[in-house]
Amino acid sequence: MKDFNDKVAVVTGGASGIGRALVKALLQEGARVVVADVEQKALDRVMAEFEALGDITGVVADVSDADSVNSLADHVFEHYGRCHLLFNNAGVAAPSANIWETTPNDWKWVHGVNVLGVVHGIQAFVPRMIASGEPGYVINTSSGDGGISALPYQSVYASSKAAVSCLTECLAAQLQSQDTVLGASVFYPSGGLLETGIWTTDRNRPGNLAREKPTAPVPSIDDFKKAAAAAGMELSFQDLDELAQYCLQGIREQRFVIMIGLEDAAHTLQQRAERIGRGELPIDEAEVPQM
Repeated sequence: MKDFNDKVAVVTGGASGIGRALVKALLQEGARVVVADVEQKALDRVMAEFEALGDITGVVADVSDADSVNSLADHVFEHYGRCHLLFNNAGVAAPSANIWETTPNDWKWVHGVNVLGVVHGIQAFVPRMIASGEPGYVINTSSGDGGISALPYQSVYASSKAAVSCLTECLAAQLQSQDTVLGASVFYPSGGLLETGIWTTDRNRPGNLAREKPTAPVPSIDDFKKAAAAAGMELSFQDLDELAQYCLQGIREQRFVIMIGLEDAAHTLQQRAERIGRGELPIDEAEVPQM
């Protein structure tokens, strides 16, 4: 897919962060964009901010709920009759902890959004996209944390993103082997630190999935910046608009893996493979910070 003009695109988690940047980039390319997000106020802000850029509609949707995602698909196909680009982008994270100190609700919430959210998107949209006979693409947002190499103290989040990478690989192979006109890519947000809502995802955590035991306050991005400055560290942040444009270019080039700095990821994976080949722990223990 080389041209996004007049194409219908759906972006989950589209009201903030990377999703918002993708929505903006798609509108600038002439796409018709459906923004799906669990936050009504954030959705309203994005709609007001971008309405002058083109055809944009907003739908409140909880990707962890299959019925909600099916309703989203109903809206898209009733309104537009087709979908060319599906960005399964919504994601959340749990506090850093040893696995034995995480809680069942940490796993239910994060995997419900990050993994089942992608599955629900595929199940609701892909059959209709295949039936339409029009070329299309599914882009699933993963993370280098899990998709490439796990941060040990982010086991809940990292394992969810590893699952997204795996299921996207399966999806792409299935779409290809069955001669559909659809493709799939895994998108790894990259290029530096990302100033997104992932730092404050607890704002959307449902009460019925609250943590069963207290945890230390999760540092904000501002706290992280201050701590880094105090330690004399210089942080490198990736511009989200540039990242979104990079993602769209990856779709144009039909890259399965869309990631800035892919050469570094390949080196990391090679080192992990060598450790696995020796029967060793793939994570370098020297790189594991002490909690």
